[in-house]
Amino acid sequence: MVTTGTGVDPSVPPSGTGCASCDEAQPQGWWFHLRRCAQCGRVGCCDSSPGQHASGHAEASGHPVMRSFEPGEDWFYDVRDGSTAGAGPALAPPEHRPASQPAPGPAGRVPADWVARLNR
Repeated sequence: MVTTGTGVDPSVPPSGTGCASCDEAQPQGWWFHLRRCAQCGRVGCCDSSPGQHASGHAEASGHPVMRSFEPGEDWFYDVRDGSTAGAGPALAPPEHRPASQPAPGPAGRVPADWVARLNR
């Protein structure tokens, strides 16, 4: 179980509804699934996504714990040891991307050959 104080600040809301780095890029990127930094709330794309921004944020910032930002998922991941925890503190809302936002997403930015572009 992930606990408050170990790279987790439950009071911080997410940075937005999509990968902040993909949204800031020129040209803008796209993502497969989203992860949320449990310490500062920055939303990034998963390691299967081309940008792998969630792990990049964890490495650059020293914020080791992320949580899925996908509807129906509430697991945490600790980059220090690669462990996944199915339980942890409730984080400030919203707890996931909008259900109307597709995965991969966002709508209009996902290339037709997106499956071939995933990191495996």
